Amino acid sequence: MSLISLSHVSKTYPNGHQALVDVSLAVDPGEVLAIIGPSGCGKSTLLRTVNGLEPVDAGSIVVNGREVTSGATKLKDVRSDVGMVFQSYDLFPHLTVMENLLLAPKVVQGADQAEARERALGLLERVGLRAKADARPRELSGGQKQRVAIVRALMMQPRALLLDEITASLDPEIVREVLDVVVGLARDGMTMLVVTHEMSFARAVADRVAFMDAGRIVELAPPEEFFAAPRTERAQRFLNQLVF
Repeated sequence: MSLISLSHVSKTYPNGHQALVDVSLAVDPGEVLAIIGPSGCGKSTLLRTVNGLEPVDAGSIVVNGREVTSGATKLKDVRSDVGMVFQSYDLFPHLTVMENLLLAPKVVQGADQAEARERALGLLERVGLRAKADARPRELSGGQKQRVAIVRALMMQPRALLLDEITASLDPEIVREVLDVVVGLARDGMTMLVVTHEMSFARAVADRVAFMDAGRIVELAPPEEFFAAPRTERAQRFLNQLVF
C-alpha cells in the first residue's frame, strides 16, 4: 500500500498560473522520490499540496490512509505523519537550537519534555550538532541551520519527509554536509520526496526520478534509466543543459 498517493491533482493560482495539471503519483513506504525539472514547473507546489499547505482545485491526495483533500481530515494529523523542510530553514531566531526542536512536540503532540529532549540530543548527535544544542540560529552556519531544520522535522517522528530544495541557499562547499544527512535517512528507510537541482545526488540516492514540466509529470523512471536514456525530448533537452 502506498504511503503517499496523488490522483489527478490540479492546482491553479489566482493569477491564472497552472502549477499542477492532472498529476497522479504513488510513493511506497521507504521509497526516495527525487522530483526535478525547470524552475516554475510545479515541483514545490506538489510538495506543499501533500501536507495541505496548498489547497488543490481537483483530485485527491492520501497520506498514510488520510485524505488530505477531505475537509474532514485534520491537517495537524497529516503534518505529524509528513514532515517538511524548506530551503529557508525557518528556525525561530530568539530560541536556542534545543528550544526550536522541543516546541512542536510540546505544542502539537503534548510530548513529555524529558523524553523529547533525549530524542533531540540523539538526533543532534546523529547530524554532528550535539554541541550546538544551546546555540542560537545566528551562531550557526547555513549548513548547520539546515541540519537543525531536518532534525526539527524528525522530532515529530514522521512517516515521510518532504524536502524542498534544502541545499539551494547554501554555499557549494557545505552542500555535502546536508546531503550526507539525507543519504543516511535514505539508508535507514525513511520515505522522502526530494525536490532538488542536485542531479548527482538524485542519481545516487533516489529510487525513482519524477521529471516535471509545466505542471505535469513528464517522465517517471529509476535514476539509472532516466539519466542514461530519457524517453521524452523535453527531458533530453533539460539534461543536455546541465553539467553533473
